[in-house]
Amino acid sequence: MAKARKNNDKEEPLETQLWKAADKLRKNIDAAEYKHVVLGLIFLRYISDAFEGLYDKLKRGEGEYAGADPEDKDEYKAENVFFVPEKARWAYLQSRATQPAIGKTVDEAMDAIEKDNPSLNDVLPKVYARGNLDPTNLGGLINLVGNIAMGDAKDRSADVLGHVFEYFLGEFALAEGKKGGQFYTPRSVVEVLVEMLEPYKGRVFDPCCGSGGMFVQSEKFVVEHQGKVNDISIYGQESNHTTWRLARMNLAIRGIDSSQVKWNNEGSFLNDGHKDLKADYVIANPPFNDSDWSGELLKKILTPYPALIIIGGIRTGIMKM
Repeated sequence: MAKARKNNDKEEPLETQLWKAADKLRKNIDAAEYKHVVLGLIFLRYISDAFEGLYDKLKRGEGEYAGADPEDKDEYKAENVFFVPEKARWAYLQSRATQPAIGKTVDEAMDAIEKDNPSLNDVLPKVYARGNLDPTNLGGLINLVGNIAMGDAKDRSADVLGHVFEYFLGEFALAEGKKGGQFYTPRSVVEVLVEMLEPYKGRVFDPCCGSGGMFVQSEKFVVEHQGKVNDISIYGQESNHTTWRLARMNLAIRGIDSSQVKWNNEGSFLNDGHKDLKADYVIANPPFNDSDWSGELLKKILTPYPALIIIGGIRTGIMKM
């Protein structure tokens, strides 16, 4: 991870400095609401960077891109890159960061992106024009996010932005206290569970996936053990709609297909959203912070899966009944 410049003879990681700066801009907004403001902007910056990278190649028209139209949405779809309309691109938004109506401009940008990318429908936050978010602070936050991954880190901005996104998720979970456990499992716990499961290849299912950390770590595990990322596929469900949105953004910023991560509003453990799935691995950190998480019904939900199961750090085999 890139290091920030020295501050008081000490070096702080970039994401730590960014968090401190973003937190100062929070003012009278609580962490539960503010996380959507910040994480939405980080996501927007990421997809804009990816779009601009391909846009430049299409515009130059070299090699396989000869004769291509840089404004053709199909060109981006073919490369698994989100199409970003002109008035939603990061450079456009940052140039208007100091305007009083910047909140409305960002909300309109989120709407426009969803319209041009059906897979993002109802995923992106439109909270930027609310009265409790001061336009000056929002503009400062946009400029802050705009400075992520500059200089030497530019060529790997996706990795940097993904790391910052993950770091901010953890910090917001800490700021929210007990409720933060509804959308975030500490990274150390996730790493241990995935190392126990060893998902080298096959279908990985998380029935209460939160913001998708188990999936991110599963793909990291495959890469770190010289496996092929395409050898695993992910399936998940999440009962909280706002948390499901975070999961979809978290996975998209990592380039992970989230099409099989469903919003299950009837309760993840009590209503199976993947009834026909034959999973190879089931991994979950149940919502122990909720006293009524229906743990006694867990076996009834999971027994159809002929898979290795990791539940709350306990490894076991459950055979199909």
